[in-house]
Amino acid sequence: MASSKVRVRNPKGIHVRPAGLIVSSIKDYEGKVEVVGREGKRASLQSVLSLLSLGLAEGDEVTVEVDGPDAEKVCEELSELFARHFDFPQQ
Repeated sequence: MASSKVRVRNPKGIHVRPAGLIVSSIKDYEGKVEVVGREGKRASLQSVLSLLSLGLAEGDEVTVEVDGPDAEKVCEELSELFARHFDFPQQ
């Protein structure tokens, strides 16, 4: 098992687009992946809605937990995504 604390850096937090990218990045992963947000609330990364339910805003600290093959590598990759500043075009 691997875990990592990371701060959300996207100015608009983790909304639908970044959540979709994060969840799709591990769609074929055979292990268990969860994120622990504010007040210890947990979400599975098998579902965009589960991740969105955490209501993650810029500056929030989360813990990424990965249990399965290549856990360290997957945890590092996910941590980078949570810390990423997504530059989506303005609508």
